[in-house]
Amino acid sequence: MERTCTRAASGTILFLLLWWCLSFLSMADVIYRPTDLFSISCGSSTNFSTLDTRNWTSDNHFLSPTNPSVAAPSLTPSTIEGPYTHARLSHSPFTYSFPLTPGPKFIRLFFYSTSYQNFPRSLSSFSVQAGPYTLLHDFNASLNADADDDPSHPDILFKEYCINLQDADKLNITFLPSTTDSYAFINGIEIVSMPPYLYYTDPDDSTEQPQFVGTMTTYVVESKFALETMYRLKAGEHTISSSEDTGMLRTWDADSKYLETKSEESIEFKNPTNLSFTKKIPNYTAPDQVFRSVRNMGRDASINMRNNITWQLTVDSGFTYLLRLYFCELNPSVDEAGVLRFFIFIHDQLATDWADVFMWTKQWGVPVVKEYVVIISENPKKVNLSLKMHPHPESIIQDAQINAIEIFKISNYRSSLAGPNQDPPLQTAVVSRQGSNKKKGASKKTLTAVTGTVFGVLLLSFIVTFFFVKRKKNIGIESKKVGTSRRDVSSSLPTNLCRHFSIAEIRAATNNFDKLFVVGVGGFGDVYKGYIDDGSTTVAIKRLKPGSQQGLNEFMNEIEMLSQLRHLHLVSLIGYCYESNEMILVYDFMDRGTLRDHLYGTDNPPLSWNQRLQICIGAARGLHYLHTGAKQMIIHRDVKSTNILLNEKWVAKVSDFGLSRIGPTGSSMTHVSTKVKGSVGYLDPEYYKRQRLTEKSDVYSYGVVLLEVLCGRQPLLRTVEKKQVSLVDWAKHRHEKGSLGEIVDPALKGQIAPHCLRKFGDVALSCLLEDGSQRPSMNDVVGVLEFVLQLQLQETAHSDVVWESGGDYESSTTEDMFSSSHSNSSGLNSTSYGNKESDRLISENVFSELKDPKGR
Repeated sequence: MERTCTRAASGTILFLLLWWCLSFLSMADVIYRPTDLFSISCGSSTNFSTLDTRNWTSDNHFLSPTNPSVAAPSLTPSTIEGPYTHARLSHSPFTYSFPLTPGPKFIRLFFYSTSYQNFPRSLSSFSVQAGPYTLLHDFNASLNADADDDPSHPDILFKEYCINLQDADKLNITFLPSTTDSYAFINGIEIVSMPPYLYYTDPDDSTEQPQFVGTMTTYVVESKFALETMYRLKAGEHTISSSEDTGMLRTWDADSKYLETKSEESIEFKNPTNLSFTKKIPNYTAPDQVFRSVRNMGRDASINMRNNITWQLTVDSGFTYLLRLYFCELNPSVDEAGVLRFFIFIHDQLATDWADVFMWTKQWGVPVVKEYVVIISENPKKVNLSLKMHPHPESIIQDAQINAIEIFKISNYRSSLAGPNQDPPLQTAVVSRQGSNKKKGASKKTLTAVTGTVFGVLLLSFIVTFFFVKRKKNIGIESKKVGTSRRDVSSSLPTNLCRHFSIAEIRAATNNFDKLFVVGVGGFGDVYKGYIDDGSTTVAIKRLKPGSQQGLNEFMNEIEMLSQLRHLHLVSLIGYCYESNEMILVYDFMDRGTLRDHLYGTDNPPLSWNQRLQICIGAARGLHYLHTGAKQMIIHRDVKSTNILLNEKWVAKVSDFGLSRIGPTGSSMTHVSTKVKGSVGYLDPEYYKRQRLTEKSDVYSYGVVLLEVLCGRQPLLRTVEKKQVSLVDWAKHRHEKGSLGEIVDPALKGQIAPHCLRKFGDVALSCLLEDGSQRPSMNDVVGVLEFVLQLQLQETAHSDVVWESGGDYESSTTEDMFSSSHSNSSGLNSTSYGNKESDRLISENVFSELKDPKGR
């Protein structure tokens, strides 16, 4: 009996042990089996395996036949297991070619930044091209390795990318040294297939697509994009190794390193609840451990409701980022929607105020992934992308939770994932400040040499400038550099309000007018992105074509105009440079470029309707200030979508005042007689025919901009049928037919309330009336557009109806806001809508900014 019991017990133990082993194997077993899997040890002549289940093979069979590279062992052996014993190196480009099946792939690059025989560590600088994509550009491995503060992987660099191989049957990866003195190298390359729509958007599934943070706009991660994995983090202190992944050899790092706020230790839910994966979130999405580890606030949330869970994650500026947030509700205390609800903020913008995992899944143990997209505007340095979660005040449990975070950089319009180059050394600027910044240890000999050089340069500049002034004595601007005052124009320049830059400072700011710094090109010349004040301030530098006498008047005009104007919706002039036959203007840098950059002919995501309305209102306020807020009326004379700039927060600013004119000055004057100047497609026909300029010419041009915003096309198109060539004529025709909605930008479908479309169309077409006196003033335009925005927000808040942008907007029963006879000078019948119920939506302070325009 005893023996029988012993056997039974042994059998039970054996069964449990076997069951445990089988359950472990089932969790660690490959859930997704990649069709392509290459793990290449570069420079190695032998094959070997590592504990992370990788089988590394020699790279000999994948190198192009004519490759000029060499294989070399590392002079300092790495203590990290992997493809780090040897490297493939070359002072010339070399290429690997991999036979692959079509579809999305992980591409992983492994670097060990150390010295190799005849290849010093500091000279590694190179670019990496994978098919049509630039993965790295002028990548300095030693600088990046030194900046990495992970002591567990000294001098080890790892890069992971996703690309979608279309119909090709092979992939070429090329390594290109940056200069003749530098070299390129690589220690390991890995290519692994992934499921088609793990990270790319399924075009046949529109149920839930990534959402732009702060808008209702969705974003499609198209197969043409390349991605770079910036972060893959799970809650807790421990990582999930590549061997524990779901077959794709991903590593999940601990999030604790990036937490900025206090948090409870992550909770490991080890209860027997089985995870229920779905078609949307299949079992290969992430390992079980990811969904069983939860980061929350715990007791900290109830102590201080102002606290957040905050992660700070350093990223490259100037790119769009995809954030994948992983959730799974396993807390038995949460048994219905509303028990645990929280806010999610991304880059200090509200992503959602209704994050409720149980509401999303309706049961425990169902993984869910929410995707958001955010644009990080350009900056000379890396920036921190913040993720914050905060308890909702109406939540029963005051807490917030998350299981994992993935962040991907999305390739830009150049098919590049390479981060911005480092700032150029401000050598010239340093020289100009040597008198005050000399090191105490500098020798007298050096001081004398520098002083002599500076004196010589100043003397030469004085002599050259003297003759230049004698030859050009009737034109010019005061040059502080040489201390020379120029007749006729120097007295008109408000130098006390405007900074003067030397040409040396401008050259330092633009790396001697490096073409890589050009961000815009126009008839006047180039616009450069530059960095002044030791790189601390980013500016836009407009360089008029050197020696152009045609642009001198516009140059002087813009300095005189802008240096005296300060308004939230006018671009700010920082200073100018007039030296060495150069005419240069320096402005605040507008991170998001021109309005046109976001309307058509661009890879930028489309603006939402609410964004477009706010931008239109801002530009209208700027023009209204020019017409009425300054000491004298200023007529811009070149209003167009490329002269409306957008800053990082999408605030619109009117720019380019080179053609601006002072308006009529006397009470008897109704116009200014002047030569016609402006841009084709935006010119007021009355001004063009009669050469009589009034502020209503700006109103006409602004009306064209309103149509561009609404229709998402340029004012003139030569490639369409005749009746559609002119946007103005086409819009007037459709407006008369009551079907303006048919030509609305398709990207706005379902966003515009019918009443708002009707009123917006009315104000746009009233700006385009042939008789300038019948057009509304910019003051009236601002009022109507603010009313349209208020109405849109009110309609959105109280309606679940999906509006169609292509429908007959005249179906609205709202009365016309414009008088058919246009009885007043503005063209606006102020009584036709002032007493309607809908007008109660306009707040009392809707014109507050216009009553008291504030400077920046």
